[in-house]
Amino acid sequence: MSEKSKFSWGPATGVGSMPGGDAREAARTVAGTFETPEQGMPFLPELPARGPGADMIGRTAGLLVDVYARVEPSGWRIGDRPGMDTRRARSWLGEDLDALEEFTQGYRGPLKVQAVGPWTLAAALERRNGESALGDAGACRDLAGSLAEGLAEHLAEVRRRVPGAEVVLQLDEPSLTAVLRGQIKTASGYRTHRAVDRQTVESALRDLVAVHDGPVVVHSCAPDVPFALLRRAGAAGVSFDASLLTERDEETIGEAVEAGTQLFAGVVPSADAALSDPASNVSGVRTLWRRLGLAPGSLAGSVVVTPSCGLAGASPAYARAALAHCVRAARSLADNPE
Repeated sequence: MSEKSKFSWGPATGVGSMPGGDAREAARTVAGTFETPEQGMPFLPELPARGPGADMIGRTAGLLVDVYARVEPSGWRIGDRPGMDTRRARSWLGEDLDALEEFTQGYRGPLKVQAVGPWTLAAALERRNGESALGDAGACRDLAGSLAEGLAEHLAEVRRRVPGAEVVLQLDEPSLTAVLRGQIKTASGYRTHRAVDRQTVESALRDLVAVHDGPVVVHSCAPDVPFALLRRAGAAGVSFDASLLTERDEETIGEAVEAGTQLFAGVVPSADAALSDPASNVSGVRTLWRRLGLAPGSLAGSVVVTPSCGLAGASPAYARAALAHCVRAARSLADNPE
């Protein structure tokens, strides 16, 4: 088992995005919910409601080194120099880091930060001709290299601001399965980009995982998450929407757990809903464990409870309740693993 797989995870956390546009309020909510590692893992909130530059693609584009992007009617497009959109993205990230630093004074334990992974980024960013960077192997390599440099600087900044943190890097890859299957549409919308070779995808992810000397989690709330590929690429954890799992996922999940991969199980609704008994949210995880023949005693230590996806579309009140519900559901899982 690798050193990364031995990391002491918190029992619960959020995926990343939060509602509204108040960085201090979001940081206060997160830090207050996961005040200690025994309650869960705090994270750097993302607030996409603020607009372009706070969205997941724009936020990560602002981290790139010597690669710049601007907003076009069709989306984010690679440009020649940093402009207003890049400055806005970096400014908002600075506000978020200021708020995180303020509300994590004295904190010691795991702390998660999120960025878009190289393949979802390549699928979303346009080249100058309006086509996705995904259609150009050289552009994909350049983006991955720039992202690696930018993430190294970002992670160092987080460590500086929260010196007691054991930083966890989450790479958001919701488009990864579509990239592997050749389902990303071209600019015309009539064709799709060719599927990217699995070894190429795995190699790029492995290189990015290696940038961080701590654990890396890959998140996707899309169906058919490639658990085995992510494990081979070095991901210490995989974050997913548990409601989308199928029987064909079970074997690879079992292999991942036995190899020490941490499962971030999205079991609490991410949109406003009635929150019932926390035990009911994790009942499917218990059932999965029994079907896989895994030891019940390993359940709580192998699973981190999360919302099914980001909370950006929820009301502020529900977002607070959902994170607190994750903590209670995780406690239920630990107290009653069978």
